[in-house]
Amino acid sequence: MLFDYISLAGGLVVLIIAGDVLVRGSVGIAQRLGIPNLVIGLTIVAFGTSAPELVISLKAALEGAGGIAIGNVVGSNIANVLLVLGMPALIAATPCGETGATRNALFMVAVTIVFMALCFFTPIGLTAGLILLALLGVFLAASTMMAQKHRKEQKAIAAASAGAAAADIPMEDDDGLDEVEDVPDSVWIALAYILLGLVGLPLGAHFTISGATSIATSWGVSEAVIGLTVIALGTSLPELATTVMAAIRQHGAVAIGNVIGSNVFNLLAIIGITAVIVPIDVPQEVLKLDIWVMLACAILLTILAGMRICLGRISGAVMTAAYCAYIATVYVLGHTS
Repeated sequence: MLFDYISLAGGLVVLIIAGDVLVRGSVGIAQRLGIPNLVIGLTIVAFGTSAPELVISLKAALEGAGGIAIGNVVGSNIANVLLVLGMPALIAATPCGETGATRNALFMVAVTIVFMALCFFTPIGLTAGLILLALLGVFLAASTMMAQKHRKEQKAIAAASAGAAAADIPMEDDDGLDEVEDVPDSVWIALAYILLGLVGLPLGAHFTISGATSIATSWGVSEAVIGLTVIALGTSLPELATTVMAAIRQHGAVAIGNVIGSNVFNLLAIIGITAVIVPIDVPQEVLKLDIWVMLACAILLTILAGMRICLGRISGAVMTAAYCAYIATVYVLGHTS
């Protein structure tokens, strides 16, 4: 039992460090290539922080534990919105109105609805998995086009910068990038930071989840509850670590982009890849409550982005309390595998 607690604590430490270096590396790449923080969060960071969900969901599905496979993703998406955005807001103001956030949040809502519809035709099999992966391709293509468009705009601004400076016209920094300490100047060092982050996050999540699951099992918690709470929270810790560091470093674009991107990847990549390999059974209890809470969270995030709301301590506290209330509800209702 002592080893389980050590594994849990050690995993958390690795997650925090890995989240920090991943943000530094991502911002460094954005500064050198002229890619907006939002796009970095939607792609590199989101892929890295979603790796634990893929490993766990695939393993659970192969072992016939559909409750863990689905609960892991659904619970993680709920935690991403309420906890991963809520807790950092307690530390520093987190803006949700970056350019492109609303459009991507709307896509997230649409993807959530598609996923919910597929859940009612359990098990989620090969055809459903291919549909989800096709949508993932659309998402990645759109993100790539967004980055290319931004680079062209930056080149046009650079070409006109000499004349603007002569006319004493301030140039707009639509990258949303601020000076950040310890951001690597070299692309290679930044890539090394990203690599360390991508390796450290799933590694830390592994030890965290291993310890937390053993502790929860010793307490007599059911498989479905573990999937929706302990494992979902554990696999969301990379997002939480990355977003906390982004908030501390005043990079709200990375924070909001990371949450949206991770939620999209959880539904499309994690479930899509897993379903293509093995059908996933969806527990009836998940259909009654959890997927609806996930949809409500997606809509909430879209509203925050659309209204360009800046999350402060009060709103952060409300969102964190809402997540705690959800966890309590899951236990009270007594989900069973």
